[in-house]
Amino acid sequence: MRNNRLQSQITAGRWTLPAVIFTCTLCWIIIAFLIPDIKQQEKGLEIWESIHRLLIPSWADRISCFLLYGIIGYFLIELNNQFTIIRIRASVQTSFYFMLVTACPAMHYLYVGDIISVFLLLSIFFLFKSYQQSQPSGSIFYSFFFISVGSILFPPFIFLSILWLTTSYRFQSLTFRSLFAALIGLTLPYWLLFAHAAFYHRIDLFYVPFKELITFSPLFDFGSLQKWELFTLIYLLILFLVSAAHCFITGYEDKIRTRSYLRFIISLAFYIFLYIAIQPGTATRLFPLLIILVSILIGHLFALTNSKISNLFFIGSMVSLILLFINNIWTLL
Repeated sequence: MRNNRLQSQITAGRWTLPAVIFTCTLCWIIIAFLIPDIKQQEKGLEIWESIHRLLIPSWADRISCFLLYGIIGYFLIELNNQFTIIRIRASVQTSFYFMLVTACPAMHYLYVGDIISVFLLLSIFFLFKSYQQSQPSGSIFYSFFFISVGSILFPPFIFLSILWLTTSYRFQSLTFRSLFAALIGLTLPYWLLFAHAAFYHRIDLFYVPFKELITFSPLFDFGSLQKWELFTLIYLLILFLVSAAHCFITGYEDKIRTRSYLRFIISLAFYIFLYIAIQPGTATRLFPLLIILVSILIGHLFALTNSKISNLFFIGSMVSLILLFINNIWTLL
């Protein structure tokens, strides 16, 4: 019965990922001609805007974003192979990740969220690596270092360090030495920024992340969300709630280590949803992070279930994703 269901045929199919890559690439090309200029201006991120203008010419924005998404998709497969988040070797999380970013044409340009999502994955990798390590200081240092680097580009990213500390404690990797390693990792990028600002007599540059950190947009201002942002957020929330419930209900089937990884991902996704609810103006910047986390959770659900209900939910998710894609294009025309 499992092999006869559409869900199993697609999630376990060896040609699923190549077919998704081909289809998504074709959609990117069509959207590039159909909607040639849909990039939204990011405001209030001075350091990111300077780096973006310096390193990425406008004509290469889509290409850079496409390549970066490809790297992230590959990293999701390696993350699963390294830490066995899904009990089988699977690429369904990457397939779903590619489909989700393709379904949001406004995200086909390089935003700060795309860059910090790379730092997020690197930080998660070292955090997971520190699980019950006898000498976790090195892994903890790198994990917090990448959080800090990301926070220079997007200051609210630093708030994740609180979750990282509590998770390190649950992973039994928070010792006296690793705590100091975490503090050094958090502060080192800012010391480097200070040295750069002092050398070029631009000490005001050092204060920019701190000013942006305490600058908030209107709270709970959902009216500021564009239609495509609102629909995408609702779709991601439904996937998150269903896949998180599945993780908690069937958690006994996973190893203790895997359960710890999944609960961390659920907690992280929940905090990002909560932050978007408080600060809706950050939705576009945080969507790349959310899509990564939801793709892992929904990949875990679809790869490890074989019931009639899960098959119906899988079909409904695919149909809804297609409708979301059409709706997002329509609202941007």
